[in-house]
Amino acid sequence: MTDHPRFTLNRSLVVLVPQQPFFEWIMAVDIDPVATLTLEHVREDQSVFLVPDDVSTTSEALQWVEQRWRGLFEFMLGEWFDESLWPQTLTLQQFRDWFTVQHHSMVFDMAPDTPIEHEDWEDEDEDDDETGLRHLH
Repeated sequence: MTDHPRFTLNRSLVVLVPQQPFFEWIMAVDIDPVATLTLEHVREDQSVFLVPDDVSTTSEALQWVEQRWRGLFEFMLGEWFDESLWPQTLTLQQFRDWFTVQHHSMVFDMAPDTPIEHEDWEDEDEDDDETGLRHLH
């Protein structure tokens, strides 16, 4: 295999980049905050989301994300703390303030000889909701 990108996936990619209000929430609710934690550290290993490849522009990606904002917001909060520490009210404006959406329309597969595997992180007894995101009921 060459190191030259050749194979693309039929997906686009979205990254939710944490902003200062998200970092401030982490520091405020953590009962034992890490004194050296910075916004840059929070941004280091971000979750990325593969989305349908017909989401081909940044404006389409923003629309796709905002149609699913609540599930994505809950996912991002859950990456840090359990639901008991989340803000009592979640709003689309808050989501917009806490995260910036990055979109990448080309996703290259640099390991085409290795099959892509899907791992379901959810329990067997749950369903997809109307947003298309999987979560516990």
